[in-house]
Amino acid sequence: MMSAWNQTSGVSIHAELVGREWIKQGHNLKVFSFIEDDYHGRSLIGRDESFVTRCFGTCQKTNYLNPIPFLEGDYEFFVVQDLNMLPRSKLSSIFHMIKRKSKAIHVVHENRLSEDPSFYEHDWDKFVCFDERYRSFLSRVYSVDKICLIPFPCMPWIEGDKGEARKQLGLPQDRKIILVFGQKWRHLGQEEIQVLRKLNSKIPLLLLIISETQRVSGIEGFACAFKKEVLERDELYRYLHASDTWLYPKRSIDNTAVLSSTIHLAMGSGCIPVVRDSNFLFGVKEAVLSYRDKDEFEEKLIEAFEQREEWRRTKIEAQRYVATHESGKIAMMFIDLFRSLMD
Repeated sequence: MMSAWNQTSGVSIHAELVGREWIKQGHNLKVFSFIEDDYHGRSLIGRDESFVTRCFGTCQKTNYLNPIPFLEGDYEFFVVQDLNMLPRSKLSSIFHMIKRKSKAIHVVHENRLSEDPSFYEHDWDKFVCFDERYRSFLSRVYSVDKICLIPFPCMPWIEGDKGEARKQLGLPQDRKIILVFGQKWRHLGQEEIQVLRKLNSKIPLLLLIISETQRVSGIEGFACAFKKEVLERDELYRYLHASDTWLYPKRSIDNTAVLSSTIHLAMGSGCIPVVRDSNFLFGVKEAVLSYRDKDEFEEKLIEAFEQREEWRRTKIEAQRYVATHESGKIAMMFIDLFRSLMD
């Protein structure tokens, strides 16, 4: 698989959730990923496994690609994720040799058709996309029988004990904790800030921001704790288990097919998020508490704090969604696709 790996990006989340399941299922995996000096995403996380080779950069910066690992490797299937970030022309110069020994599958993370001609240089055996929106724009230029729909994966459902998680993390037991992680704090607007200030006058709150950013500004009027940290997956779930809810205030991006890898990653924690209504919620809207304005934002926060009827219905829907999209099942859908290409 040629992809982001051990990085803070949606592509890396997808690749890791699926790739690690392939290994659990007994398959051999080799990952070709970005070099440490030129990668797509905000941070590298964890420690690379023995099957990871960092041998290319982004097309935007170094446009570097070492062909030797691709040509020496022995593999039956070549899975490429997020082609738009890769050194496409360099890849195309060796693609005919890759195709001699493997079937080539492109997992499409792009949210629209590319205007760059180099995007169309490769002879893919199959395209994998996440939902009908992606298939709709891909079918304008590719044969429909080459396009396969495999949903974005989720972590398995792993609930935790809130009190124990707070104890382990040194967090207060007597406050409602609202988690914001990654770069999502940058999307908090005055609507959200005003509501948090208002609620803080009645309910003891703690807004917990965990981000790799150097500093957080513009958030005041209530208790706020900031930790400069890049969370690995297990540690993220510990913080989610300790929280009453977490926020995803990102607004729509018009005329594009988008989804939230963050929501898919976090859903299995059982911590139900309060999320701004947007096109990032395609397919998952019933599994989150969504709001359109500050009044609804306040309502949904209280819903999460008190775990009322809507929160309970939403949690059931989140469990159902995770059960059908958990990474093991999605990984098997890829294996079924690979087998169909061998027929």
